[in-house]
Amino acid sequence: MNPSDDPVPGAPRLILASTSPYRRQLLERLGLPFATRRPDVDESARPGEDAATLTGRLAQAKAEAVAQRQPDSIVVGSDQLATCAGRILGKPGSEGRAIEQLRSLSGTRVIFHTAVHVMHSGSPREQPAQGQWRAGPAETHMDTTIVHFRSLSDEEIRRYVAREHPLDCAGGFKAEGLGISLFERIESQDPTGLIGLPLIWLAGALRRQGFILP
Repeated sequence: MNPSDDPVPGAPRLILASTSPYRRQLLERLGLPFATRRPDVDESARPGEDAATLTGRLAQAKAEAVAQRQPDSIVVGSDQLATCAGRILGKPGSEGRAIEQLRSLSGTRVIFHTAVHVMHSGSPREQPAQGQWRAGPAETHMDTTIVHFRSLSDEEIRRYVAREHPLDCAGGFKAEGLGISLFERIESQDPTGLIGLPLIWLAGALRRQGFILP
């Protein structure tokens, strides 16, 4: 961040603890300069850990891992898991698996748990001068989005996978692209939560950290 970009004197850098192109594109919509860093955390579930608990824990772990390496920064960590009938859906990785995954989702509903953790890397500065940056406390948020799939034919599924190649997306579809045509309806408080970073809440959290939005 260049000094001319600081909305408040002494502003720390904003860092996204993710290398996901989808989250980067979402955060760019807020118009704040930021850097991205890979968190490198173990994303394995603990025994008996449900999807929502795991997602929240990983969002915080990612932010904390990057915060340890990036002093004087505001770090945003995020994680998302999709479940269907209690089963966690992974990224298909191949066209064949994407087709099978979408077949299993036809006519069902998928719940997306998207967690965000925002924190200042290091202790807040003691008694900052008037007009100087004042970092807020760490915050965590969980966004829940329910996607209802319409009944899909094999031809529709194969045509969709061939056109959009959603191999790196949980559930095997891209809601921000042609995948929207697979749905019957979506229940959500924030449409960006489904893509991977709920911007309505995040914008508020960043304001509470001292950033100026809009």
